[in-house]
Amino acid sequence: MANKPLFHYQNGSVVSNKHVFGRRRSSAASQRKPILMPLLCGMMLFCLGMLSLFTGQMASDLDRYSQRFMKQSLFNLDENNRGPIDIWESEYAKYFNGCSVRSATFPDAIREQSPNGYLLIAASGGLNQQRTGISDAVVVARILNATLVVPELDHNSYWKDDSDFVNIFYVDWFISYLAKDVTVVRRVPDKFMRSMEKPPYTMRVPRKSPPEYYLDQVLPILKRRHVLQLTKFDYRLANNIDEDLQKLRCRSNFHALRFTEPIQALGQKLVKKMRQMANRFMAVHLSYIGGGDKERYELREIRWETLPDIDAVGERRRGKCPLTPHEVGLMLRALGFENDAYIYVASGEIYGGEETLEPLKDLFPNLYTKEILANEDLKPFLPFSSCLATIDYIVCDESDVFVTNNNGNMAKILAGRRRYMGHKRTIRPNSKRLSPLLMQRDQMDWNTFAEKVKAVQRGFMGEPDEMRAGRGEFHEYPYSCICEKPASDIIAAGNNGGGDGDHHQSRQFKENEGLRKRSNEEEPVLGAKEDEDVFPD
Repeated sequence: MANKPLFHYQNGSVVSNKHVFGRRRSSAASQRKPILMPLLCGMMLFCLGMLSLFTGQMASDLDRYSQRFMKQSLFNLDENNRGPIDIWESEYAKYFNGCSVRSATFPDAIREQSPNGYLLIAASGGLNQQRTGISDAVVVARILNATLVVPELDHNSYWKDDSDFVNIFYVDWFISYLAKDVTVVRRVPDKFMRSMEKPPYTMRVPRKSPPEYYLDQVLPILKRRHVLQLTKFDYRLANNIDEDLQKLRCRSNFHALRFTEPIQALGQKLVKKMRQMANRFMAVHLSYIGGGDKERYELREIRWETLPDIDAVGERRRGKCPLTPHEVGLMLRALGFENDAYIYVASGEIYGGEETLEPLKDLFPNLYTKEILANEDLKPFLPFSSCLATIDYIVCDESDVFVTNNNGNMAKILAGRRRYMGHKRTIRPNSKRLSPLLMQRDQMDWNTFAEKVKAVQRGFMGEPDEMRAGRGEFHEYPYSCICEKPASDIIAAGNNGGGDGDHHQSRQFKENEGLRKRSNEEEPVLGAKEDEDVFPD
């Protein structure tokens, strides 16, 4: 005999059927009538309610369902259905945008009259390494409820640049942009300094310290001494923190840190010159040493006294060395970039000089540097390595494709900014797999080599789905500050002709059974992710 339900609907309400089981059974007809009729009515009411609920939510759910479908179409398609890939720009970039607006629950900053004290920051390293320290310092000041004094730049490291914050960044903009988040002042008031019984307390916090460390270990000192200086401040804040604080990191890095007008003007002038020569261009950031005995000796003399003895060939085979300029050129040609592409080379003085760049120039004759493009305009900046680095930064940021041969601070900062600003194409060599392949390139024909390069570069081309949230440095992948656009916005942009422009026609690759196809030739997809060593700016 079938089990009777524990509940039934009666007059539109759910009623327990336990009393039914306790009744004396008179007849089959008398049992079914009181049970089946209310149950039937209840089921009808339930269906009508569900229909009303569905139709009432249909309009609001449409966007949510279309978003889910779109996300699946972006990231969960099998290889047979994925669309064409443009080597100059990501097809999926239009589905995302940077989003670092303050949430409604993020309270305004405490005014200078009632903070816990003044926070002094001494940044460390090259310009881009210092940039990470500055954006983290803003967050730390927020955590401590402190007034942040405009950070002091590093004048003593290898770069030996005596530029101050005011020489590189637009200070008034920095202060005003962050006003609702953190109170920033140019200096500790003289009256306050004269009233102090002891000089400012100085300390260095451990790398990757979580907010709890600052609250437990730093805040008591700040409250006691009122003025506190944190030294060597680079990568001193944990990677994964509260989302509101992550968004503050983004506002500081991508919006508050604006270059001074002379630097910005020259950088944009170089971008304009590149655009006048070509509708689109690549920027290649080079940081290169070959690892030989002569180089190790010279590097010990000029920078690293403790540079370890290493096996140059073994290190290159394991992908521990940056690609040479020639190898970068081979990688780009194998990926499908033609030799008439225009390239801006961003770097300091490359080891070996022009001779080192010649093989790259043979592959891409249209090669330019800031020295070639700027001429006399560059002279005022020549004594200042940080200012020169900012000019390279601007041109690389504005380029259609950014290529780096290293995993240094400039490469990370620019990769993060380009993701935030619309997932502009950013190519990083998969050195661990490319290096042995490049060492064997003479043992295969060009087509085979090109296929293998495309295979190992999968996951290193700057696509939106390449990195998992929380992996790597937040400055490189600011996942908390990247949002999917509403489906309605994307559809409207497509209807208004806001899709991919006709001027961005290039060789395209289609993914099919684990292979990308160009025309009728089968080519492997672009390989997996790896951890890379950190190189300096």
